[in-house]
Amino acid sequence: MSNFSSKQYDVVVCGAGPAGLMAACTLGRLVQKETSGARRVLLLDKKEPWKEPIFCAEAVSSRRLKALWPVDSSFVRGNLSGIYFTSPKRYRAEFYSKDCGYQLNRSALHKNIADECVKAGVECHFDSVVKKLDRTENGWNVVVSSKGVEETLSSTLIIDCSGPGAKLTRGIPCLEGMEDGATDLEPAVFAVAEGIPHSREHIELFFGSEFKDGYGWIFPRDGKEVNIGFVLGKDVRNEGSLRQKLLDFIARDYPGSTVKAVYGGMIACGQSHKPIAKCGLFKAGDSASCVNPISRSGITESLLCGKIVAEGAMEWLQDSGENREAIEARAHQRWMQEMGKSHMQIARGKPGFNKITDEQFDKAALRLSKLPKEKQTLFRIFFNVLWASPSLVWKLRSFLHW
Repeated sequence: MSNFSSKQYDVVVCGAGPAGLMAACTLGRLVQKETSGARRVLLLDKKEPWKEPIFCAEAVSSRRLKALWPVDSSFVRGNLSGIYFTSPKRYRAEFYSKDCGYQLNRSALHKNIADECVKAGVECHFDSVVKKLDRTENGWNVVVSSKGVEETLSSTLIIDCSGPGAKLTRGIPCLEGMEDGATDLEPAVFAVAEGIPHSREHIELFFGSEFKDGYGWIFPRDGKEVNIGFVLGKDVRNEGSLRQKLLDFIARDYPGSTVKAVYGGMIACGQSHKPIAKCGLFKAGDSASCVNPISRSGITESLLCGKIVAEGAMEWLQDSGENREAIEARAHQRWMQEMGKSHMQIARGKPGFNKITDEQFDKAALRLSKLPKEKQTLFRIFFNVLWASPSLVWKLRSFLHW
C-alpha cells in the first residue's frame, strides 16, 4: 500500500527548511488561485521541520522577515537592537539600531509555515527521504523511502531545497553546469549554554585569528540560554577537535558557565553565479548557494529564494513549453537582482577580509569602544574602522547588510 495519495505530482519539493517550506506554501497558494486548482504539490523531508536541533544562530533582519512572512510572537524569542563587534583583545564596539532584528525560534517558525502549507493544500510527508532523481521524457521520477517502503513517484517539476551538501542532482547529465550546493561548505560548531553574560537585545561577534577566516558568536535565546559558537574558513586546516576548541573558548572566557549541548556540521558559505533552474528542476536556499559569503546568513535568503523559485515554477507549469528555458533563466535573474549581486560583491572581497590582522581589529574596536553608545553610529563605525583598516569596513558592512 502506498504512503502517498498519488503516484503523479505536478511539483515535488525536496527538503522542508525555510526555502522548501516557503516554496511549497507559495506554490500551494498559487494553485488555489487557479481556476481549476487541481495541481498536486508534494513536500518531502526526512524529519518534521520543527524538530531541534536546527544548525543556525536564528537571527534575522526584522525588515527583511516582515517583507516575506507575517511575524508572529509564537516564533520570535525577542527583538534585537544591535551588534557588538568584539576584537581579539575583547575590545567591544557597538552598532545600535533599535528593533533592527529578531531572534527567532526557528523550530516554531518552521511549524508556522508548515501549517500554512497544509492549509494551502500541499501534501506533506515529514518521514520521507528522497533517494534518487531520474530525468524522464515528461518530467522526473522520484525514488522515495517512506516508513521503510521505497516507492517511485512521477513529477512534472522538481524543487530541490535539500540544503548544504546537496547531492540529489549530481551526475544528472542535463543539469551539468548547474549549482549543486555542495562545493562551498565550511565547518561550524555551536553550543547551547547557560551562565554566559549577554544582552538579550544584542548579537555579539568575535573576530581575529582565533576564528581564522570566520568568526565567533553569541546569540541570545530566552534570557538564560545562549547559542555560542564559531565558523572557520573552508580552507583552514584546523588541528584537533572543533568541539574541544569551542569548549576551551567557553571555559577560558566564561568560567562557571554550563554547556548543555554541542552541535556541529558543515554550513553553506557562498553565493554562486551558476543557474538555479534547468530542465524542469529549480533550486532554492542553501542547495543553490544563496548565502551571504561573510556573515553566512541564510534564513531570509532562503525564504526569498523559495518564493522566487515557486513563482517561477508556476509560470513554468503554465507555459506550453516554448518559453520554459527563458522562465528558468529569469528565476536566476530575479534572485541576482534581489540579493545575489550584492552577495557576489561581498564574495569578491572575501580573500581581502581574511587578511585583516588581530592588531587592526583591536585598533578599530578600541577607538570605537571609547565613544558613547549614541555616537557609535554606522557612519562613525565606518569612519573609525576605515582609519584602522579599509577592508574591515566591508567586513562589517556584510553583517549590517542582513
